[in-house]
Amino acid sequence: MWKFRSGIAALGTSLLLLTIAPAGTAQARGLHIRIGGGPIGVVRSVAAMALGGPRGGRGRHIRLASDEATGSRADLARGADWVTRPLARVQVTAGAALAGWHGGRGSSGWWQHGDGGYGWVGPLFWPLAYHDIYDYALWGDGMGFWGYGYRDIYAAIFTPYDDDELARYLSASHGRRFRRQPSLERLCGDDVGELAALPIEQIRQSVRTSEEQRAVLDDLARASLEAEKTIRATCPTETAATPAARLAAMQQRLEAMKAAIARIRPPFEEFYERLDDEQKAQLAALNDQRRPFAPKVPAAQSCAPPDVLPWPASEIASKLQLGDAQRDALEVLSRMDALARNTLNFDCQPDDNLTPPDRLATADTRLDAMLDALKWVRPALEDFYATLSEAQKAQFDTIGAKRTS
Repeated sequence: MWKFRSGIAALGTSLLLLTIAPAGTAQARGLHIRIGGGPIGVVRSVAAMALGGPRGGRGRHIRLASDEATGSRADLARGADWVTRPLARVQVTAGAALAGWHGGRGSSGWWQHGDGGYGWVGPLFWPLAYHDIYDYALWGDGMGFWGYGYRDIYAAIFTPYDDDELARYLSASHGRRFRRQPSLERLCGDDVGELAALPIEQIRQSVRTSEEQRAVLDDLARASLEAEKTIRATCPTETAATPAARLAAMQQRLEAMKAAIARIRPPFEEFYERLDDEQKAQLAALNDQRRPFAPKVPAAQSCAPPDVLPWPASEIASKLQLGDAQRDALEVLSRMDALARNTLNFDCQPDDNLTPPDRLATADTRLDAMLDALKWVRPALEDFYATLSEAQKAQFDTIGAKRTS
C-alpha cells in the first residue's frame, strides 16, 4: 500500500510538471477540486482517478479548466507536440466543447466522458481521432480512445447544443468565448504536414532501426498520412440539424476511422514483426516513460451507467403528446437504444497486456461495435422521427439542449 501511495504522489508531481501550464494558469480543475494549487491538489485529483473517484461514483463529472482558464488550454495547443500528450488533448477538447455551450463558467457538460474529454465538440464527433488511435495502438494510452461509446450516441440523439450554438462552431467569426480556442479545423486535423507525422517520429526517436526497418517505417509514415487525410475528410462543413443527421455524421466518422486503420495496419504489423526483442524493449521503455503522464481511467468510467444517462421515454411521451402509433415507434427506438447501450458497455476496456498490433486490431473491433450500435439505433430513430409533426420535432430537439449538467 505504501508503494502504491508513493507512486500516486510521484505521478501527481510529474503530471503537474508536464501538463499544467505555469503558475499563472493554475485554474485547471480535476475531480471537483482544483489542479494547479500545488502538488497536493494534483496528487488528490490523480489519486481520485486511480481509485475510481468519489464514493459511489454516481453521476460523477471530471472538471477540467473552465472559461477563466481558457488561455491555459490555448497555450497547451501552441506547442508543436501537444497532441502527443493525452491529458493536453483532453483539456483542449474540453475547452472547445464548452466554449460554445450554454452551461456557463465552471460547468461540466452532461455528455462528458469518464476521462474528462468530450466526444462531441459542437457539430464535430471524435476530435483528434487519428491521435487517439495511435496513442492507444502504440503506447496503450486508451484514455482518449476508450472513452467513446454509448454516451456519444445519446448525445447525438439529444444534442447538448441548441441551433445557434451549433452554427457558431462553423462561423468564421466566433464570439469572445471562442477567441482563444483551437479552430474546429485544427481539431479535425488540418495539421497533416506537422502533427500527423509525430507518432512515426516518436518511433524513430525511440528505436534504433536498421536500413531495412527504416524502409518499412517509411511505408508506415506514408500510410499514416493517408489515414489522417481519410479521417480529416469527415470534418463537418455544415451543421447536422436533426438527430438522424448527427448519427449519420457519427457513422461516417467511424467508417473513416476504420478505413484509416485498414490503411495503417499492414505496414504497422510488418514493422513490429521486424523488430527484435531489444528493439521492442526500447519501444516499451518509451511507453513506460509516458505512463505517469497519462494516468489510466478505470474501465467502468468509460461506460455509461443507466442512472447517469437515463432514456427519457416518459419525458418524450408527455412533452410530445404522442399518439398510439408514435408510442409504438418510440418503444422500438427505446429497445434499440438499450441494445446499443448493453453492447457498448459489455467490454469498455480490453486487456492491458496486448502488443501494439493487437491493440490496433482491438481498436478496429471496438469501432465495429460502435457501428453495429449505430446501425440498430439509427433506423429506429429515423422511423420515430418521421412520425412527428414539426411542433413535436421542435419539442424533441430541446430535451438534450436544456440540460446543463
